[in-house]
Amino acid sequence: MKQFQYVQPATQQAVLEVINKPGTKIIAGGTNLVDLMKRGVTAPDKLVDINHLPLKHITSTPKGLYIGALALNSVVSENKLVAEKQPLLAMALKSGASPQLRNMASVGGNMMQRTRCGYFYDTAMPCNKRVPGSGCGAYEGVNRMHAIFGASSQCIAVHPSDMCVALAALDAVVIIAGKKGEHRVPFTEFHRLPGDHPETDNNLPFGELIVGVEIPNNNLQKNSYYLKVRDRQSYAFALVSVAAALDIENGIIQNARLAMGGVAHKPWRLFDAEKLLIGKKASEESFQQAAQLAMQGAKAYGHNSFKLKLAPASITEALKHAAGLV
Repeated sequence: MKQFQYVQPATQQAVLEVINKPGTKIIAGGTNLVDLMKRGVTAPDKLVDINHLPLKHITSTPKGLYIGALALNSVVSENKLVAEKQPLLAMALKSGASPQLRNMASVGGNMMQRTRCGYFYDTAMPCNKRVPGSGCGAYEGVNRMHAIFGASSQCIAVHPSDMCVALAALDAVVIIAGKKGEHRVPFTEFHRLPGDHPETDNNLPFGELIVGVEIPNNNLQKNSYYLKVRDRQSYAFALVSVAAALDIENGIIQNARLAMGGVAHKPWRLFDAEKLLIGKKASEESFQQAAQLAMQGAKAYGHNSFKLKLAPASITEALKHAAGLV
């Protein structure tokens, strides 16, 4: 591992002064960054520790639920406000990683984590995300875990987070601080598709800091479900995951939220499928129709062809659970 400088600026403003320089990386729990440093995937000159900043609050506001960027995944998943107002988020967090990692990982760090693609982690292999222009080893290689939506010839990696899938479904907003103050970005616009620049994971401006997320109030508490299909029950990334939430009155769907994980370079929101469900009876037939619509544009790359069947089946299953049909 390359030698680096470690600093802990006293205030948020001081942090913003330091991270505005090249070669710096923010560290909180370090559950992803330290692994990348050990493997030589990233080699920062300076680590900026932000753990002391007052960004761990979980509070209810008139508009919704605020969660600080340094709130631990384990704390958020067990928080009473989260369980009451946004149970889908709690379900997703409890599906992610292991209890030990959840006790270290922060909300902001979870949002910033990088793909777990084996070609990205192996510095002997080509990877446009790690070394732009070197090629994508997964494109014609072993790509069982890889994307079926939104990929490009440059990269077919997927975003690994469970938490982010739920936040995308719940219309969360990312609160970002810079030297000129705070601004907000819709969660569905925070992460990026690979396009011609897969090395850029998200739209966080250089030198700025995630300070929290806000989830607007909704009527989805009673009918929410997070389904994660994986190779083993514990500590495995999703082959396919689905965050499903419904507002149902007298058996009719008034509102629907759907997002998928394990299928794209970012949490994949299923807007068209949501629209189809509104006004429909909460039934397996309606859910199957939505699942088929959601698969428009899907493309497999060989080893991940099974996802073309697994994904719609998972959408249907998640909606059935959310609606209380199973």
